[in-house]
Amino acid sequence: MLVIHSKLVEAMIAQSHKDHPIETCGVIAGPEGSNIPLRLIPMRNVAQSKTFFEFDPQQQLQVWREMEAQGEEPVVIYHSHTGSQAYPSRTDVENASEPGAHYVIIPTDNLYDREIRSFRILDGMITEERVCTVSAYHKLQAALEQLIEA
Repeated sequence: MLVIHSKLVEAMIAQSHKDHPIETCGVIAGPEGSNIPLRLIPMRNVAQSKTFFEFDPQQQLQVWREMEAQGEEPVVIYHSHTGSQAYPSRTDVENASEPGAHYVIIPTDNLYDREIRSFRILDGMITEERVCTVSAYHKLQAALEQLIEA
């Protein structure tokens, strides 16, 4: 399950709509080992494509070095789908290189459900997971308790 602050969700959606019809992309970093997304880092889609994204390699190297120096890791890797449902494409699966990350897809086409979706992608296998949006991370414990009770 991905537990994420509503402000981060709002920022991903805003970026996706700003960049539409080009797929948007970015990373949300969090402390190593915490699985808590805290710092949104918009990235450039050097492909400038409506159907796939590609991080700018120089920017990606800089961002990953910065995360490492700050004791962070990529908790969420996000991008938009501008003309298809929010489900990983073959290209998304082939390019999924962070086994511990949540892969979030934001749909921007009005024909599809407007909800963001999150997936784990490992060794080519896609597993959808629940997204729990919170207004404060101190509510994380309550969200986890609800999940355990369900």
